[in-house]
Amino acid sequence: MDKHHFVTIANLSKEKIMYLIEMAQEFEKHPNRELLKGRVVATLFYEPSTRTRLSFETAANRLGARVIGFSDAKASSVSKGETLKDTILMVSNYADIIAMRHYIEGAAQYASEVAPVPIINAGDGAHMHPSQCLLDLYSIYKTQGTLENLNIYLVGDLKYGRTVHSLIMAMRHFNPTFHFIAPKELAMPKEYKIYCDEHGIRYQEHTAFNEKVIQDADIIYMTRVQKERFSDLMEYERVKNVYILRRDMLRLAKENMKILHPLPRVNEIAYDVDDDPHAYYIQQAHNGLFAREAIFCYCLGITLDDIKKDKTIIK
Repeated sequence: MDKHHFVTIANLSKEKIMYLIEMAQEFEKHPNRELLKGRVVATLFYEPSTRTRLSFETAANRLGARVIGFSDAKASSVSKGETLKDTILMVSNYADIIAMRHYIEGAAQYASEVAPVPIINAGDGAHMHPSQCLLDLYSIYKTQGTLENLNIYLVGDLKYGRTVHSLIMAMRHFNPTFHFIAPKELAMPKEYKIYCDEHGIRYQEHTAFNEKVIQDADIIYMTRVQKERFSDLMEYERVKNVYILRRDMLRLAKENMKILHPLPRVNEIAYDVDDDPHAYYIQQAHNGLFAREAIFCYCLGITLDDIKKDKTIIK
């Protein structure tokens, strides 16, 4: 069985992305199985997390694996000065696969170079968040029936938002048109606009955020302004409430438009949007379970055929 790391979405082909989406569909039909019975999954979270950590741990449990790890690096030997390399090598003695979130960009890539077991990047700084990206792709595919030729509006913190950075790279295969809506302080970094240019991805930039700007959207992807990424809190205060999506802004929206958000939200989506049929962010988070079950199996060499033929389904 071929094992794989899952560090970035950028190196996955269109065929591999659709393969993983089909895996997620199979797990949505039957999430409770014993495909990972006897395996140990380690979750190493150097940064705070609720949805990502819990959905990884739930995915592991629903597939029959056992879970070890930490949700606070201060409660580990990291607080004693242990290096990332030593932590990864030590945990690899005990676990078959490691899902890791780290505050330093490139940490997951480094871990994958030293680890003898597969590494899953659960977010590295402001860089990448490939497992969130897969659940985003699955959510888009479920709601739109396709990933092709969509108008996707990315709103808010596009500078530090690792989820939107990953989404741009993954969507390069599907002929999207992106609309980047952000204040100049949080605009999409130049390197990602260069990436769009190099891969023929169409994009427009906006600072206005109103019902007319978003009326052609198939997907509106809201993001939180991330206080923890700011060294200047005055700058954070200036931009934290620049864009707030309210229900009255959806009057002109396409019928099948869906609103996504990687969560947690602060003020960027008003609570009156929650009951609107365009809102999809809670269901999106639920989709993370099926996407992460697919990632575990992909990384451990369990194929789509194995999943389809699986007899360990628990009703």
